[in-house]
Amino acid sequence: MFASDRLPLAERYTELLATEGVVRGLIGPREAPRLWDRHVLNSAVLAEAIPDGATVCDIGTGAGLPGLVVAIARPDLTITLAEPLLRRTTFLDEVVAELGLTHVTVVRGRAEDLHGVHTFDVVTSRAVAPLERLLGWSMPLVAPHGALVAMKGQSVADEIESSRGFLQRWRCGEPEVFTVGVGVVDPPTTVVRVPWEDPSRIGWPLVPEPKRRGKRREQRSAKREVS
Repeated sequence: MFASDRLPLAERYTELLATEGVVRGLIGPREAPRLWDRHVLNSAVLAEAIPDGATVCDIGTGAGLPGLVVAIARPDLTITLAEPLLRRTTFLDEVVAELGLTHVTVVRGRAEDLHGVHTFDVVTSRAVAPLERLLGWSMPLVAPHGALVAMKGQSVADEIESSRGFLQRWRCGEPEVFTVGVGVVDPPTTVVRVPWEDPSRIGWPLVPEPKRRGKRREQRSAKREVS
């Protein structure tokens, strides 16, 4: 999980979470004693699902879970941490600088702010939103041969079924559910992976057609009033 030279970095990050993270309101005081098992290791095993040398964007990363932990475990990855709240990005910038994580970039903003600007091999998240909403935020950031790789709970099968219409409309591939961290964390971490159905026909970016027609009707109406 953590190579011998990376383990001290993971331990220092956990220490910062348990101290500065609690003081700044990033982590609840009750979570501090169980950060290592419940949060850090649980996030670190996600690295098993990410290809070598991939570019990764962790949306809604919060205090760096799972993105910063994956970055510590996998220095071969190029990772962007996207988070809208200033107090969180300030903390992340400080941790990245202290740990010397030169392969990590912190971006203050929502996932939507990166739509049409960047794409990534893998887009990750942990406890951010139900799958249907998560797809809307994540898939515009997924490169043609990339995938959404999100940590999920026991309700993931229900979330997939409720998202069928969205998956079909935006030409997503069939979601794959699997576990990582078997024998490392108990219970293992559940992950859902969603690729594009056809990398040559990705569904983004798209503008809702009804709004476009409505705008043209308004323009025509305005022209008639002027004339």
